[in-house]
Amino acid sequence: MNLTGIHHLTAVSANIRDNYRFYTNVMGMRLVKRSVNQDDVRAYHLFYSGDKRGTPGNDLTFFDWDVPREQRGTHSINRTYLRVRGHDALSWWADWLSENRIPHAGIQEIDNRAVIFFEDLEGQRLALVDDGGQGDTHLPWDRSPVPAPYQIRGLGPIMMSVKKLLRTDWMLTNVLNMRPVRQYHHPEEGVVHVYEMGPGGPHAELHVVEQANLPGVQPGAGGVHHVAFRTPNEEEYHEWSQFIKSSGIRNSGEVDRYWFRSLYFREPNGILFEIATDGPGFAVDEDPNTLGEKVVLPPSLEQRRAEILTNLKPID
Repeated sequence: MNLTGIHHLTAVSANIRDNYRFYTNVMGMRLVKRSVNQDDVRAYHLFYSGDKRGTPGNDLTFFDWDVPREQRGTHSINRTYLRVRGHDALSWWADWLSENRIPHAGIQEIDNRAVIFFEDLEGQRLALVDDGGQGDTHLPWDRSPVPAPYQIRGLGPIMMSVKKLLRTDWMLTNVLNMRPVRQYHHPEEGVVHVYEMGPGGPHAELHVVEQANLPGVQPGAGGVHHVAFRTPNEEEYHEWSQFIKSSGIRNSGEVDRYWFRSLYFREPNGILFEIATDGPGFAVDEDPNTLGEKVVLPPSLEQRRAEILTNLKPID
């Protein structure tokens, strides 16, 4: 069994209306699923995609929680990379971010890749990275304010901070079958240890920094809730479920999210991981041409629709 890359990343927002405007109007992503947190139906769960269909590996998602701002620290996911293709794309983004008054440090060369570091309106740490054309074929969204050649092509590496690398390394290599492939120096974080999944490449990497002197994170808005890794089908998903259980790792058990199947567990430093299937996908209950235009609920919540909608804030 091999994980094939990053499936999605889920973060937290306390200002979901401005969050929606930023990721659609500035980042040019498509809202491909407008739903609720299935474990806390008072909160939105919004799925933004770099392509028009919400293909696995493209989705940056947010829970809508009225919570204080994250107090940064270790035991956390501390940077989400978004992939674009080519130096021309990064040059366009540098101008576009400046035009939209988003502070950034310009194009830098990190780990032999060109990147731009910046944050969203709530301090969510992001980066744009030139992926050199690696990853799945991009399906441009024709209503994005970002021209097709420069659109976000999916999630790139995910960076996380831990106090003790040894225990995390054990899980990544012995349980999740990731491969340690290199190290590099990050100007803000220090030494970064790179682990890759499946075919490797920026869409299938986890970057880990050991920061023993930092305090632990206090979760909140502008922070990350969890990262999900791809498994291609339900057969391998069930195998992962049995393997995680037999390894003695506490986990959620199999969870049907309707658009994909999930399995949740924490790595030894407490960061929440998920393994998620590539299918069935977001078009299972919506026309691909109108994804994200209305609140969609999984069948298990449909009978509570009136109650749920009453508690949701308008975002358009």
